[in-house]
Order: sequence, then C-alpha cells, then structure tokens
Amino acid sequence: MDARALTAEIETHRRYLVRVAQLQLRDPDLAQDVVQETMLAALTGAGRFDGRSSVKTWLTGILKHKIVDAIRSKQKAPVPLATLDDEGTLDDIDALFKPNGGWQDPPADWGDPEAALNRREFFDVMEFCLEKLPPQTGRVFMMREVMDLETDEICKELKITANNLWVILYRARMALRTCLEQHWFADGARRAPAP
Repeated sequence: MDARALTAEIETHRRYLVRVAQLQLRDPDLAQDVVQETMLAALTGAGRFDGRSSVKTWLTGILKHKIVDAIRSKQKAPVPLATLDDEGTLDDIDALFKPNGGWQDPPADWGDPEAALNRREFFDVMEFCLEKLPPQTGRVFMMREVMDLETDEICKELKITANNLWVILYRARMALRTCLEQHWFADGARRAPAP
C-alpha cells in the first residue's frame, strides 16, 4: 500500500479509535490526545506496516499501547464500586442456568468460530455487542481482554478487588455471548445489526 493510500485508510478509522479511547480513559480530551499520538505513530512508522494484518488491527495495537501508557501515567479519580455494581446483578446471569448448573437454553451451534474471525462482518457485530455492554462493564472487559492489562493493574486502577473483577468479567462474557448468539450465530443473523 502506498503512503497516500495508507494515510487515507488510517483516517477512516479515527472515529473507531476515539470510541475505544473514550471507553477506556473516560476523558474526551485525553482520548483525543491518545488517538492523535496513535495516528502520528502510525504515519511515522508507516514503512513498518507490512500488511499482514488489517490497518484497523494495526492501529488498534498502537492505540492499545498508548492507552496503557496513559492509564499508567495518569492519576485520576477512582471509579466508585457502586457504579460497577449498578450495571447488573448475578441474578441476571443466574437466570440463564438451571439449579443443577445446566443451561436453561443451551447455546446455539456456533459452527466454526475461527472462520467467523476471518469475516469483517463478525467484527462489526462484535463491536456492536461491546457497545451494548454497560459502560463500566465494557471498560473492564476491554482493559482485560483487549488491552491485556494484568489483574493487579486493573484492580489498582479501578479500586476494586480481584473477586469483583472476575464477577464483572463474567457478566461481560455472558452478555457478549448472548448478543453474539442473537446477532451473529443465530440462523440468518450473520450481518451487522442496525445501530
């Protein structure tokens, strides 16, 4: 990809990068700064982009490191535990299971999940599902699963216990599973849902 085409492609992902940064940083100005740093790093390092991944994936990797740096260097007000607890209860998740631990309604057949990962539409649906998570739950999920922050770092940043972290991650995973089943894995639903 030539430099002009890569520059144009990078610009098309700005809105997505800002959404990810705002979800993590909860500071619109800092999110804009981190995205600017990401785009500058991408343009400066364009010669190192070898095309083995999509431009969006490459930019997300750069953004991830910029967000982690911002989280580690910024001293901000802790997220009150009550805010995280207000986003749902375990009763919501427990309703999915029978008293013996089995599923009330077994998960749909997901076919070949690895094949789904090779389709752009899957990531559109995944992004839709992530945006439907309660804000703090989505933030915790992204910190752990996308930003690869360690349990200790997340707990310290959010002032929560490891047990609370695992409950929040459980809620996030169950909500994502349900959303993906409805909007991707259900028969005929393999398309991006309307916003």
